[in-house]
Amino acid sequence: MNASLRKRRPGGVLRCAAAALPVLLATALLVPTASAVKLKNPAFYETPAVLPAADGALIRSEPMEFALDPLKVHTVRYTAERILYSSRARTGKQIAVSGTVIVPKTAWKGPGRRPVIGYAPGTQGIGDVCAPSRKFTGGLEYEGLFIIGMLAKGWAIAMTDYEGLGTEGMHTYADRVAEGRAVIDGVRAAQALPGDDVDATSPVAFYGYSQGGQAAASAAELAGTYGKGLDVKGTVAGAAPSDLTYLPGAIDGSLFSIFGWFAIHGLTASYDIDMTPYLNAEGRQVYDDMKENCVMHLFNGAFKKSSRYTVDGAGLAELITREPFRTVIDDQRVGRIKPSAPVLVTHSYFDDVVPIKVGQQLVKDWCGKGATVKFSPNLSPLHVGGMLNNATEVYAYLDARFAGKKAPTSC
Repeated sequence: MNASLRKRRPGGVLRCAAAALPVLLATALLVPTASAVKLKNPAFYETPAVLPAADGALIRSEPMEFALDPLKVHTVRYTAERILYSSRARTGKQIAVSGTVIVPKTAWKGPGRRPVIGYAPGTQGIGDVCAPSRKFTGGLEYEGLFIIGMLAKGWAIAMTDYEGLGTEGMHTYADRVAEGRAVIDGVRAAQALPGDDVDATSPVAFYGYSQGGQAAASAAELAGTYGKGLDVKGTVAGAAPSDLTYLPGAIDGSLFSIFGWFAIHGLTASYDIDMTPYLNAEGRQVYDDMKENCVMHLFNGAFKKSSRYTVDGAGLAELITREPFRTVIDDQRVGRIKPSAPVLVTHSYFDDVVPIKVGQQLVKDWCGKGATVKFSPNLSPLHVGGMLNNATEVYAYLDARFAGKKAPTSC
C-alpha cells in the first residue's frame, strides 16, 4: 500500500471510491470484455478428472495481479492468488469453482487470527470472461473499489466467482443454494491456501451487495449446516434479492433488463429446464446471444420488455406464476432459515432494481425465526448508490463482531 493510502481510514477510501465509481462503471460499459481480459493460462479453470472429496478443498492456485483500475495506477501491499476449489451445485453434484484470495502483507495487529471475509460479488454477468478472478488482472472489476477498504482494515478477502463463472457450465445466476455454497467453500479454500496468513481458526464474515447480497444472505443461512466448522461472526448483506417475485416488476423493460436474462439462463441451467418452448424466434436468438454477456453489456437488453420474446406474449412477471418457473422462483426465497450469526441488512428506499420491501420482508422473516438482525435503510439514489452505504457500514459492524461485542438488532 502506498504511504498516502496506508494512512487513510476506510471511510476515506470509500469517499475515493464514491468519486471513482461513476468513472469506472462508464469505462466498463465501453470496454469490450472478451478482448480486455486475457490470461496466460486459461487452462487454470479446467475441472480436473477427479475432484477432492472435501467441500472447499483447494484444487490449485497461482499468483495473480490484482489491479484496481485499467491503467493500474494504484498499488497495494498484498498477496493475491487465483484459486480453484471444490464445491457443490444445488443438486449436490461436486463441481470446481474459481475465485480470488487477497491478503495484506502487513502483520495482523488485532486480537486472534486475521479475519477472512467471504466476499460475494455483485452481478458480473454469465460469460466466463465476466469472472472477477479474470477481470482483476485487467483492472476492470468494480468490486475492487470496496475490497481496498477491507484490505486497509487488515482483513483477508476470499472472493468466489460462483458456479460456472469462469469454469465449465453455465453460471447459475440467482440460485441461492449454489451461490451460498460457493461463498462458504471459497473461505475454506482460502484457509487451506499455504502461506496466506489465515487458517481454520480464523474468524469469518460474509459480505455482499445485490447478487452478492443474496449470496451472502444465503451463506449466512447455510453456515450452521453446510458451513459447519467455520467460525462465522456475522454477515453484511445489501439490497439482497431475497424474493425474486418482485424483480420483474422493477427491471423488466428498464436499463437493467439484462439481469432478467441472466436469471433465466442461470436458473434454467440449474433446474435443467428447456426454454425453447416458451420463446419465439427472436427470443431464442436473444437467449442464445446472452450466453457470453457481462454486466458491461448492459445496453444489449436495455428498455425491452420480455413479453416481446415469448410465444404467447407473456412477460416474466406472468411466466413466474406458472410451473415449472413458480417452484423454481419459490426455491430461491431467502429468509426461511435462521442465520447462525448476526446479520446487518442494508437497503435504499430509492432502489430501482430490488424494491426495499424485499429487504424489509427479509428482516421480518429472520426476526420471526429469532435471528439477530439489524436493518439499516438509507436514502441513497438508486440501486448503484446503495452500494456505497453498504460498503461504508461494513467496517464498524464487522469490527464489533470480530471483537465479540453484542450485536444490535431491529427485531
